Amino acid sequence: MRKLIASDLDGTLLQNGAQSLTKRAKELIGPLMDRGILFVAASGRQYPNLQRLFGSLAERMAFICENGAYVVYQEEELFSAALERELGLEIMREIAKTEECEILLSGKNTSYLQPKTEKYVHRMKHIVKNNVTIVEDISKVEEPFLKISVYRERGIGAVEKQFCEAFGDRAKATVSGASWLDFTAKSVNKGAALHIIQKRFGISPEKTMVFGDNYNDIEMLQCAEESYVMAHAVPEVKAYAKKEAFCVEDVLEHI
Repeated sequence: MRKLIASDLDGTLLQNGAQSLTKRAKELIGPLMDRGILFVAASGRQYPNLQRLFGSLAERMAFICENGAYVVYQEEELFSAALERELGLEIMREIAKTEECEILLSGKNTSYLQPKTEKYVHRMKHIVKNNVTIVEDISKVEEPFLKISVYRERGIGAVEKQFCEAFGDRAKATVSGASWLDFTAKSVNKGAALHIIQKRFGISPEKTMVFGDNYNDIEMLQCAEESYVMAHAVPEVKAYAKKEAFCVEDVLEHI
């Protein structure tokens, strides 16, 4: 019997650039939790953003935030891990000097921007709907660096090699979307975060179902007996899942 369902958001439960859950998704997740199934949102997004997305459902859910750097259940922090500060500063200096690239520095409850364009600020505030703090000097942010992301509107592929060669041996580097490359502490990933939740609630992989679509979901897909990858995922990601799906809601409805 399934006891835990974990789903990635962007590209999985949120498709085609959607920034809000479908009515159908909300109407399915609630009854599943009523049956004693723990629903886990697993995302590169920040915690407040995820709370807003799920509304009243959030009170009963668990959250894997910032690609696994921050794990929360009913306002209780189950886990957090930060990048080493000097490494984080080095990454941000490289982003700042790279043309067309913007910095996203993630704390627990806000994302810090030292923006190059107002368009980027608008996107993070009004489209992604993050809690946002604008700073003049991002190196002076005092709270731990949970995640540092490179954003390039025209696609991350053009600079992925540059950043991974520079920092991939000292931090976990993960492509999390067409325009995003995320850096977290080396040990951080969604799979390790999901294992923490499984251990906390005594739920085995055999009673776990997972949905994902991108490279930052690979470790999580390996933590479940039932693993679904979205049909649009690249073959390298599909290799880690047992089944394919076009839509998360279709599978939830079947359950």
